[in-house]
Amino acid sequence: MVFDILTAAANSAPQTKFGIKEALMPENGPPNWIGISVLVILAVMLFGSLFILFTKYIEQSNIMKQYRDSRTNFWRAPTLREGVAKLEKNSAWRQIVDDGLAAEDQHSKMVNETDAHDWLYGSLARSEATINASLAKGLPWLATTGATAPFIGLFGTVVGIYRALINIGIAGSASIDKVAGPVGEALIMTAIGLLVAVPAVLAYNYLQGRNKRIAELLSGFSTDVLANINSKGVVKPSISAAPAAKPATAPATAPKA
Repeated sequence: MVFDILTAAANSAPQTKFGIKEALMPENGPPNWIGISVLVILAVMLFGSLFILFTKYIEQSNIMKQYRDSRTNFWRAPTLREGVAKLEKNSAWRQIVDDGLAAEDQHSKMVNETDAHDWLYGSLARSEATINASLAKGLPWLATTGATAPFIGLFGTVVGIYRALINIGIAGSASIDKVAGPVGEALIMTAIGLLVAVPAVLAYNYLQGRNKRIAELLSGFSTDVLANINSKGVVKPSISAAPAAKPATAPATAPKA
């Protein structure tokens, strides 16, 4: 009987709802348009960061895979013009080879004698810079998100606390039930800002590290192409040959009696 009375009293007590929805769109007041705007901005930052992370990761993985394929197929061709057909179209490695061969053809058409090495080196350097700039697209978004998202969330928190203090002043009561709910709801904005910023910073550092590795591979590949063109195809990078298959051994025959 006692437990039934306590349960009935608990059910009949007024229930106060606390949450992000009640903070942004309270039942007894106008919507918090500033908080809604902050939440929308943080959501756009989060989805934009995730999109950049996945697309850039796939792009970098494809470039690294193409590099491994070039080590086994491209350099085994007799000449660069024959080997370039083995590279994927619109790949970074094919772009470097195409730019190198185009620079070689352009140098032969020049009226004034120009040092071939400097001309080829400059052309390949421009090609590398173009590829690195393409790989860096989207990373500023991650850096900006990681640097500004906590402050945007903090702005939403300040506005929420300000609205909570106004409501407390209107109600004329500063009891814990009047303060805890509104202030806790306002602090959600700071948590959301950190939730957006931390993945963006981690993604930026991760993708930046992979871009540096790709830049090193591009520089080495460009140097090999330059050496090959200047040496008329004589100089090539050393490629480890595939291990030869062991000859099958004949089965041992039993000695005749």
